[in-house]
Amino acid sequence: MARDSSATKARLLDAAFSEFATHGIAGARVDRIAETAQANKRLIYVYYGNKEQLFDAVLQRALETGSESVPFDVDDLPGYAGAVFDHLVERPSLMRLVLWKQLERPGSTDTEAASYQGKIAAVRQAQEAGRINAGIDAADVLTLVVALSQAWFGALVGPAVGGTGAGGTGAGETGSDWAPAQVARHRAAVVEAVRRITAPHADGS
Repeated sequence: MARDSSATKARLLDAAFSEFATHGIAGARVDRIAETAQANKRLIYVYYGNKEQLFDAVLQRALETGSESVPFDVDDLPGYAGAVFDHLVERPSLMRLVLWKQLERPGSTDTEAASYQGKIAAVRQAQEAGRINAGIDAADVLTLVVALSQAWFGALVGPAVGGTGAGGTGAGETGSDWAPAQVARHRAAVVEAVRRITAPHADGS
């Protein structure tokens, strides 16, 4: 029975991820989630309480998967940014989920805040040791690294930025739609930008 319960929860979370990424929290429908998961709608309330709590569970699982797939490496922030970029290319719906969260549930959860503060502390220590540019505040360094790694997956990317010609980014496209050369070009730009921002200066700053 426990195994069946775990399988049902996994199907519900998978279906909810797709539903929330497409429609957001307000637009998501519990009955659609249950139908996609081939589960009784009542089980959503049994396992997760309500739609908002289900969204929290979906987001938490996505964050945990991201942390496991892309461990934070303060000694290689360019490589970390590239790995985050790769993670998003492979999961085009993830950034949509994050954008919905920012729109409908602004602010950080306790788990997100603790993780962010831990990373800032690691960046600050690396700055003090001379391994990262100390001319930019540690919190700003981390914010810029994350923003650059996610830049091509944001809501503002479209024809006005990249065009729809060869190598451009058309409206509605995601990392899964890009040609390999385009993925490589965007990734290289992200990694190089982070390298320039974080590289310590010749005077040690």
